[in-house]
Amino acid sequence: STGINAEYGDEPGPLTHEYLESVAVDVAAGLADGSVKKPSRKKSGMKGLSFNLPTYNKHVRNLVCDQAKKQVLKKTKGVYPAPLKIIDTVKDGLENPKEGYNVEANNFGDLAMTDESKALINVFFGKTQCERNPYGKPERMPQNISVLGAGLMGAGIAAVSLEKFPKVILKDVSETAISKGEDMVRDVFQRRVKRKKMSQFDCDRLMSSLHTELDLSNFGDTDLVIEAVFEDINLKHRIIKEVEAATPDHCIFASNTSALPIGDLAKASKRPENFLGMHYFSPVDKMPLLEIITTDQTSKEATRAAVEVGLKQKKTVIVVKDGPGFYTTRVIGALMGEAFACIQEGTSPQDLDKAFVKFGWPVGGASLVDEVGIDVAYKVTKYFLEVFGDRISAGDPRVIEELVESGCLGKKSGKGIYLYDKRQKGGVR
Repeated sequence: STGINAEYGDEPGPLTHEYLESVAVDVAAGLADGSVKKPSRKKSGMKGLSFNLPTYNKHVRNLVCDQAKKQVLKKTKGVYPAPLKIIDTVKDGLENPKEGYNVEANNFGDLAMTDESKALINVFFGKTQCERNPYGKPERMPQNISVLGAGLMGAGIAAVSLEKFPKVILKDVSETAISKGEDMVRDVFQRRVKRKKMSQFDCDRLMSSLHTELDLSNFGDTDLVIEAVFEDINLKHRIIKEVEAATPDHCIFASNTSALPIGDLAKASKRPENFLGMHYFSPVDKMPLLEIITTDQTSKEATRAAVEVGLKQKKTVIVVKDGPGFYTTRVIGALMGEAFACIQEGTSPQDLDKAFVKFGWPVGGASLVDEVGIDVAYKVTKYFLEVFGDRISAGDPRVIEELVESGCLGKKSGKGIYLYDKRQKGGVR
């Protein structure tokens, strides 16, 4: 070309803009005089067929767009207007190329002003803010993590920690419980292997690095203990005392309780400045939210460390003050109470779930109760009735009590509001 950038060779220099312009002019002149051949945009083979048929054949184009809309509606349930509008815009552009850009601009302008757009923008900025540590980096970043309880929650917490921390211990009181916990951790990784998100070698490597314990003898170098045992305050108090006697003074103790006040739990701690709540959500490997609960005695260093651990686990972290139900359980508890009330009034679980999803929830109310665990819902309901009384009561709590007594604990027990069969995706409805 003109040689404006010759002294810089292939590297961009201070005259890059001028150089780009000169090359563009040269190419345009070459296209005009025929010295530069126009690249062929025709596609051949199956790619060409899949491109040309919907592009130039009206009937195929209509069929493709109809199928695309069905797939969109299957995923969005019709509560997101943008995907459907995008399909219409592409179709209009193919059928009337001259007006295509105007159609796209007008549709974009309409979508940008919708309530859905404003809500999604708000979610994006909120989520981005929660992916930073507002408290700063901890002076001592936890490296060795110990999880108490090898149930669904404990196994999930161990799974999301294994890739990020050099040492992870999963502890329970029996070999049977430990074995089940290991199987649940392995299932998390095997699902990723099946989706080709992880190699079998990495799955086996991570599983071999998981430490399992029946006692506290190897907790001497633990930096953070995450307790995920049954929602019983007396049990948790006993565990807190035992663990603090076996861990170093800098060790942070975090309870995964979903409703018990962190301040009440911390009364059993000799290091209340290192005590807080880390409330994960089931299934832990899929649910991005982590709620960290602090008391007036929790130190900033413990809070910084807990937030940093959550961020390393790829969680969206919120920090809230201690209170009945914290933030999430306070909201979801009321929602699940109303779900039970609807079922008691005669609404079928299937219709209830459909109404929830149609409104915009990612999962239905009945399915949510089963996922959380009916036993957990019962504990939370009893606690809320004691604290709030009629303010939060919905339906007859004896129904939940009878379900728990009959062993219907939700998805984890294979039966709850729905019956579940591992051989059938989603359970038997």
